Amino acid sequence: MGSKNKLRRFKENDTFSNVIQPKREAIADGSANLKGKWSAHFKNDNPIVLELGCGKGEYTIGLAKRNPEKNYIGIDIKGARFWRGAKTAIEDNLTNVAFLRTQIELIDQLFAENEVSEIWITFPDPQIKYKRTKHRMTNQDFLDKYKKVLQPKGLMHLKTDSEFMHGYTLGLLHGLDLEVIYANHDVYKNEGSPEEVLKIQTFYENQYLQEGKPITYIQFKVH
Repeated sequence: MGSKNKLRRFKENDTFSNVIQPKREAIADGSANLKGKWSAHFKNDNPIVLELGCGKGEYTIGLAKRNPEKNYIGIDIKGARFWRGAKTAIEDNLTNVAFLRTQIELIDQLFAENEVSEIWITFPDPQIKYKRTKHRMTNQDFLDKYKKVLQPKGLMHLKTDSEFMHGYTLGLLHGLDLEVIYANHDVYKNEGSPEEVLKIQTFYENQYLQEGKPITYIQFKVH
């Protein structure tokens, strides 16, 4: 993407009512004024669902269209990417969608205890090298952050094309004695996956399928 195109998208994001872009220092000192106040943003008390590393926002949008009784927040540091999702939500009058530009490791500073009902992680970078373990979005440090903001019965969803990420996460969950509700190492060949896993596909997921890559899915709890 050219720099001019990025700048145009950044400027347009500034005009979108569904895009929130707090500064890191405002998050740290609490002046961002977001933690515990997301129901006020959506003007209702519906359940709040997050998509972490939302990219273009395709999954956030797909989930929001299927479940208008829930509020969805796509989180990514790359605003030029989720610009597409934010624009689509406005064009389609989806009032249950927001996009938050921030680092995912700040999630527990942006959401209060029990404020989130579900978290989706879709096609994250598996960070295969050992020295990158701390960046894997299902490592124990991240799981602890998710636990802080999720309701006691809150659900986690991991959908990925990475067999490594799938296996790593399952092993960690079993090692921590956390509840794995459902796991499937090839959702399009093996029956039983939720409709939201099968019916919503991202641009890159379609590419992976054309390459013959299996798509995996885990539903689990962190409490």
